[in-house]
Amino acid sequence: MADPEPYIVLARKYRPQKFSEIVGQPGMVRILENAFRSDRLAHAFILTGVRGVGKTTTARIIAKGLNCTGPDGEGDKTTEPCGICESCTQIAEGKHLDVMECDAASRTGVDDVRVLIDSVGYQTADARYRVYIIDEVHMLSKNAFNALLKTLEEPPPHVLFIFATTEIEKVPTTILSRCQRFDLRRVESETLTTHLMSIAKAEGVDIDDAALALLVRASEGSVRDAISLLDQAIAYSGNRVQAEQVREMLSIADRSRILDLLELILAGSIGPALEEFVDQYQTGADPEAILGDLADTVHWLSVVRFTKKSIDDPTLSPAIRERGAALSQSLPLPELARAWQILVKCLAELVHVPNTKVAVEMAIIRLCAAAELPTPHDLLRRLEGTDRTALPAGTPTAQMTEGALPSSSQSGEQADSGHARTDEDSDRSADERLSRSDEFPKAETAIHPSLESPLVQSALQSFPQSKVIVDGKQIN
Repeated sequence: MADPEPYIVLARKYRPQKFSEIVGQPGMVRILENAFRSDRLAHAFILTGVRGVGKTTTARIIAKGLNCTGPDGEGDKTTEPCGICESCTQIAEGKHLDVMECDAASRTGVDDVRVLIDSVGYQTADARYRVYIIDEVHMLSKNAFNALLKTLEEPPPHVLFIFATTEIEKVPTTILSRCQRFDLRRVESETLTTHLMSIAKAEGVDIDDAALALLVRASEGSVRDAISLLDQAIAYSGNRVQAEQVREMLSIADRSRILDLLELILAGSIGPALEEFVDQYQTGADPEAILGDLADTVHWLSVVRFTKKSIDDPTLSPAIRERGAALSQSLPLPELARAWQILVKCLAELVHVPNTKVAVEMAIIRLCAAAELPTPHDLLRRLEGTDRTALPAGTPTAQMTEGALPSSSQSGEQADSGHARTDEDSDRSADERLSRSDEFPKAETAIHPSLESPLVQSALQSFPQSKVIVDGKQIN
């Protein structure tokens, strides 16, 4: 009894074999197709972009197009390799003698490049072109790059170099100037959704739109990552993939619940916010993913205020878009900006904490506490006495007496008498007082009324829980 054929993962099974099958890179495809038709192919290409957008795939398609002989063995260079001739099948299997594919991460030295250079002068074995595909080319050493320069500038007519890298900034400019460069971009959500849907139909899998949106968002524009996640979702759920199963697989929370949590945080409701977080945690959501989703949501709400196009995110349901649009207009931008700063800081601190759940709970408490603090703009207005009537009852600022700050008439009298200090003197005085450690007894901070000083602003942000005293009165 014959052994069953081994399973091929979807990312390999549906790997593009022609230029027309490359997903999300129309500019590069058009240039290469025109270059093939007009016989204006460069002798060296360098492909750059994030992982999984088609760099190595494009290199192999170029190699096949140059050496394809067609089903009858009489074909010429083509943008649509047949995939069945000997050259096409050997290149696809990595066995072609004249298409040498190597990984620069494991062959970084000048000796490895010297072996490659020595083989350039020989004629091809049974192909039109000898193609050298070097992946992660930025890993080559400085001497290896220098050894490659002369050959790369003037290679024999039957030789073609194709480099691929995810870190183009590490490639010397002397190499870049000798290559035709293509920057492969992240694939747009709409294109990636359509591609995944076609693969699911070909595999006989029923997947709902919400599940597709979650997979696309998690892939971050990478085609390979998206297909691999789809493969994983099918293995997890079977032939019926739903959004809830994908959330469990990815350990992420529902976006609507992230909005619920964010609303509780910005309202300063510490207890309910912690309960909502624990509930999401117990349903399988990763604490770090929850914190990252909060940061993404804060960013999204901030951008939606100014660019209406960002609300039309295909990875979000209509209900989430509508709710996000309303929430972005109701939340003050300074509060969103402050939440973003705290979230970024908390995310950076996670690597130093052994228990991420505890760290995220403390981050939520910090966010809730900060939500009750006035913004710098509100603080300035209160100091000027223009917003005292609007202060919430019971707050320390609302209990300020009229004598806490000099009135505008008093300030005018000081100016008329010639004793008023300039803003520069005031800022300098505040800076000097803030720089003295004895001015910070325990949790109290004695500062000058002028809050425009950079050092004063820094102190307000650095000590949000401290008491700020102006002329003997607490103002926060």
